[in-house]
Amino acid sequence: MRSHDLDYRIIGNDIQLVEIELDPMETVIAEAGSMMYMDQAIHFDTKMGDGSDPNQGFMGKLLSAGTRVLTGESLFVTHFTNHGAGKQRVAFAAPYPGMIVPIDLGLLGGSLIVQKDGFLCAAKGTKISITLNRRIGSGLVGGEGFILQKLEGDGKAFMHAGGTVIERRLQNETLKIDTGCIVAYTPGIDFNIETSGNLRSMIFGGEGIFLATLRGTGTAWLQSMPIRKLIQAISPYGKNVKKEGRSLLDNFLER
Repeated sequence: MRSHDLDYRIIGNDIQLVEIELDPMETVIAEAGSMMYMDQAIHFDTKMGDGSDPNQGFMGKLLSAGTRVLTGESLFVTHFTNHGAGKQRVAFAAPYPGMIVPIDLGLLGGSLIVQKDGFLCAAKGTKISITLNRRIGSGLVGGEGFILQKLEGDGKAFMHAGGTVIERRLQNETLKIDTGCIVAYTPGIDFNIETSGNLRSMIFGGEGIFLATLRGTGTAWLQSMPIRKLIQAISPYGKNVKKEGRSLLDNFLER
């Protein structure tokens, strides 16, 4: 089916949200739990399928939902529909600090490969499926795993990523990237993993043992702060915060 035509605006800088404006009976699909607010006339329904195939039977919806579980996402997709007479708005927020990136799938040839937790919401008519990373090395140490999400359609989709996001266009060239910093790329690009250099560089260089490589012609989106790096950066302070919190509580109780 043809995707619904969505109007939107992205609000915020470091921790963003996207506000979608829906015409009467227009629908946007989103990850469960990502909705921030919505107008009164918008109704939501949780379904197993993404709604891209109106004739899809129960087994087809079950299979589609099962593939989402393999990527670590929720079994269900939430459909938000405007049942009012005028325009209504619904907003979705990213689950961690970073940016929301709008994508027009129609301008990208109708297909995009996205990291497992990168999808936020999209126009109804967008098909959400999985694609397998056939290279064992990139699946094991590439930061993305063997299973990635694939978005197909001709409408707008929105993905989120950590830190700052940049767009790189490749013309039959190779780009080396820190593993885990890849957000999405078009199918014309080949994703692989290579060693970062000689033994001394791998051990003492601080860049890790492996680097991701993107080769070919197409567009890639890169994030400066993957969620795993954010967790690693703040985890050393967690114990200190707990200790300080306990000391304050003990002093308060002693009084």
